[in-house]
Amino acid sequence: MRYLFVHQNFPGQYQHLLQDILARKEGNEVVFISEPNGNHISGVRRVNYRMPPSRSRNVHRTVDEIEVMQIRAEEVARVASNVKALGFVPDVIIGHHGWGELLNIEDVFPGVPVIGYFEFYYHTHGVDVGFDPEFPIEPGLLARVRAKNTTNLLALNNPGMGQSPTVWQRSTYPAWAQKQIRLVPDGVHLDICKPAPEIFERDFEFGDWRVAPGQKLLTFVSRDLEPYRGFHVLMRALPKLLRERPDLHVAMVGGDKVSYGAPPTRGSWREIYSNEVRDRIDPSRVHFLGRIAYDDYVRLLQRSDAHVYLTYPFVASWSLREALAMGCALVASDTPPVTEFVTHGKNGLLTPCLDPAKLADAVLELLENNSLSEKLRAGAVAYAKIHLPMAKHLKAFRALVAEAVG
Repeated sequence: MRYLFVHQNFPGQYQHLLQDILARKEGNEVVFISEPNGNHISGVRRVNYRMPPSRSRNVHRTVDEIEVMQIRAEEVARVASNVKALGFVPDVIIGHHGWGELLNIEDVFPGVPVIGYFEFYYHTHGVDVGFDPEFPIEPGLLARVRAKNTTNLLALNNPGMGQSPTVWQRSTYPAWAQKQIRLVPDGVHLDICKPAPEIFERDFEFGDWRVAPGQKLLTFVSRDLEPYRGFHVLMRALPKLLRERPDLHVAMVGGDKVSYGAPPTRGSWREIYSNEVRDRIDPSRVHFLGRIAYDDYVRLLQRSDAHVYLTYPFVASWSLREALAMGCALVASDTPPVTEFVTHGKNGLLTPCLDPAKLADAVLELLENNSLSEKLRAGAVAYAKIHLPMAKHLKAFRALVAEAVG
């Protein structure tokens, strides 16, 4: 079978699916269209496209993203035409609708079934926009939020099937659209993301700092340290946490860019909130690790005594699923993308997303109550074994492909 994947950041959500397709040894061929990067999967033929400069300097601010998406669609169609001219016609096309790359693909391969990833439908109220009163949105920007759904709406009106990884993400779409979007939950490799209780029995060294057996480690992971993922809330909880627990170290994984929401007017969010609390914390016990290797990330969460995961009502991170699989003692925000995974008192503690004091209290409760910690760890692993096996995700995706191809 011939597969064509499209995602601007190879391999995107599709690493495990690609490996499964190639490992099945059924004579499958895989071509992947993306922008250039250094990632590589043996057996996948990559075809790169490069984004040209914007064609207009005077685009209205509500449609500047739409122009970029249309350029992507045009570039993907161009390189797909080259692939077709070389004799490759796929049996199925799989990709992410978020960047517009699939909008023109049916013109190149008419009649070829398309399975598109529908990640999130934007709303002007009731979801992420306006959720945090610390960052009110200007009324003039609401039109821009609505316009962000242009690609979603075009994709929903193109031929093909849709898929989404969570019930809540699918629920952000209009009722008529949800009928076109299948639920295919993401999975975790449970043989990699698993508890390692022996790690608590020896010194844990990470770079130039270490945590001794019996000392406590609080962990936090986000692609970038920013308000959408509750970074500001955790920073404001640190003074109480570090004061109450002199044995506590805090390790934060994440970059200084902005993945979601607006950038700060100056510097980085890490600098802004570090400066806000710098006179009330011991910086030698707060470790900003930046972006780290995956093996180090796994090792860090396996050693965690309490793991904080916060998010606005937005797309849940892969790290939430992986933290559950590794049996982290979890303190998480009481927001819809999280409560789909975490039940308070069973496999984690839920706390109001924007309340630093309640976050600190929940973390301290975990650190001081070993029986509660062990109960939540066991609950997290049990949940992961039932709901998150990678084999379950791959089986569901294979069924979706089989249905699409007919």
